[in-house]
Amino acid sequence: MLKRTLLLSIFVASVFAACTPTEKPVEKKPSQVVHPEWSKNANIYEVNIRQYSEEGTFKAFQEDLPRLKEMGVKILWLMPIHPIGKINRKETEESRGSYYSVADYKKVNPNFGTEEDFRNLVDAAHEQGFKLIIDWVANHSAWDNPWTENKDWYELTEDGNFMPPRGTDWSDVIQLNYESEEMRAAMLDALEFWVREFDIDGYRCDVAGMVPTDFWENARVELDKIKPVFMLAEDGEPELLHKAFDMNYAWEYAHVIREIAKGEQTFEDLDSLFERDSKRFPDNAYRMYFTSNHDENSWNGTDPEMYGDNFENFAVLSATVKGMPLIYNGQESDLDKRLEFFEKDEIEWKNYKYADFYKMLLTLNTENESLWNGDFGGETIRVESPEGTYAFKRKKGDHEIWVAINNNSETSTISFPEWNQDKLNVYGELVGMSEFSSIELPANEWIIISTN
Repeated sequence: MLKRTLLLSIFVASVFAACTPTEKPVEKKPSQVVHPEWSKNANIYEVNIRQYSEEGTFKAFQEDLPRLKEMGVKILWLMPIHPIGKINRKETEESRGSYYSVADYKKVNPNFGTEEDFRNLVDAAHEQGFKLIIDWVANHSAWDNPWTENKDWYELTEDGNFMPPRGTDWSDVIQLNYESEEMRAAMLDALEFWVREFDIDGYRCDVAGMVPTDFWENARVELDKIKPVFMLAEDGEPELLHKAFDMNYAWEYAHVIREIAKGEQTFEDLDSLFERDSKRFPDNAYRMYFTSNHDENSWNGTDPEMYGDNFENFAVLSATVKGMPLIYNGQESDLDKRLEFFEKDEIEWKNYKYADFYKMLLTLNTENESLWNGDFGGETIRVESPEGTYAFKRKKGDHEIWVAINNNSETSTISFPEWNQDKLNVYGELVGMSEFSSIELPANEWIIISTN
């Protein structure tokens, strides 16, 4: 979504799910969602079509599919592909606008190409083994969306005028009215359209928690009648995972690791977060872990800005804890600039510095069952380690993995008790190892030891 300046503190909590130890109690119950079989060991790669290439088109992105396949990417998430509203467009007159100001739910942005170009991209992605989901904005539309002809489809001010979502500065969009059954039907029809007509594999749903849960639950039932879909909620609360969505954002995790990188929180705070989450979220639901995405990059900073010398450490952590890892386009090529949100600002692809690093992580995530998603994978078991380090293991059947990161500026010794495997793969940098009972991990380095 576009930059958030939410005016009500309670609203911040609901949208970003920045949970705290005093958060409202939530009854933990299993998810009734049936995940697509292919999602159990999938990862996700976010695509910003406008900034991905000089052309900023579907065709240009399609040419890069073989590279992404080689890197091990499984799910392609395309930021909104729809035409962007012109009325009250953010920034300057020359701005290309926010992707999240949708002018027509059943058309493609002409700057990206034609409907046929998009269809070709979906087909090519499927032929090469990818799944493809698109971003969906169900809470609000552009001021010049054709739906505005039906004024009762929108929430209105006391004077009967359209209004942006309450408590936001999102002046380029207006709030839809979910009290309107006609609007709900039209929104569902539009969701079905892209699955039925273009064979997409699901949706990433913007500010999903601002839309009534019962709408999403009904939409999931109807979409699954067309084909098994994958649904990702931009939300951090458990509720939407019970019947509607396969996965949501681990928002507070992203906040905590940034604070750890700055020295403002510790790994004890991360342990506390994982403990709270284990009591709130369904074991069989997926959580999405990330170091960056379009919001983080544009508004909070680049990987070097946010994580400094420990970027790789947090990328390893995000790809190996219990959840699905996300990569934002460009991270594999050391994306070191904040991409403009409203203007054209092409990614500088450079030399793909981290491509092999991510290939290793994604391959492990796909092949080692202990790292699979939800309860398809193994539990995370913390291993005691020195201050400034984080170590854990995960095990599922015959598959086992041990992970350690050292954020300190000096070598740290980490013990790995009860390790009894004969055949091991070791990834990362070591100073020394003592019969696999302990390792000497250099400053700002990581290690992964795997049976696969």
